[in-house]
Amino acid sequence: MTDSGSHADIKRLIIETLDLRGRTEDDIDDDEPLFGGRLGLDSLDALELAVALESRFGVAVPDGEEGREVFASVASIARYVAAGAKLPK
Repeated sequence: MTDSGSHADIKRLIIETLDLRGRTEDDIDDDEPLFGGRLGLDSLDALELAVALESRFGVAVPDGEEGREVFASVASIARYVAAGAKLPK
């Protein structure tokens, strides 16, 4: 099975990439803030997650405010991946 960018795929990517031991997909709400919330993610986590999204889904996460909007929640990441924001060739 290949990753499709579904909410479950994004949650697994977050858990695996950021080594969130003891967390499961059910522990992360689709619309929960990823940063500044109970997950406790920081700017280094954002960088790791951006690299993982690029590697797994072929999408480049922009810097600045647009990037913050992408990383707002699992749902916003899934929408971004689904929109096909592909890497420049």
